[in-house]
Amino acid sequence: MPVAGPRRILIVANRTAATPTLLEEVRRRVAERPCVFSLLIPDARGNSDWTLDLALPLLEEAAQGRVDGTAAGPDPLEAVRSAIRHTDFDEVIISTLPRRVSRWLRRDLPRRIEELGLPVTVVSAVEKREWSTATVRRFARTGAAARREPVGSATREPVGSATRESER
Repeated sequence: MPVAGPRRILIVANRTAATPTLLEEVRRRVAERPCVFSLLIPDARGNSDWTLDLALPLLEEAAQGRVDGTAAGPDPLEAVRSAIRHTDFDEVIISTLPRRVSRWLRRDLPRRIEELGLPVTVVSAVEKREWSTATVRRFARTGAAARREPVGSATREPVGSATRESER
């Protein structure tokens, strides 16, 4: 049976919205089939403009197209509920901090989102990884600091029935 239209993917992220591993996951998805991405930043606490300004150009480059970005209220589950109520997403990617510091994982956000009826992939930041030269150049083009420093990157792992890890 042929696939109809691009896959609509909601990315839920906060401080990990521009990590190299999330960008790699977006590139991987685009290479598999056409995709349309939306970035949702819940619980931004006043940092949403900075996060959107930094992450959107990098995500758009990885996605090879436009990525919509939205900041939401303090409850990540309610933010996702609202987003999927208004848009027909096929899947959710949760990008999060490492398990030992992730509030989202401690609160079992991936499983709770799966209960809303969508498959969930968790992309979890790893402690320290040197940015690649290509990523440093992309940051330089977006106006962000273009210097090498250790940053979180991510690993993918399944969640629940589609078990993966998430942000915060």
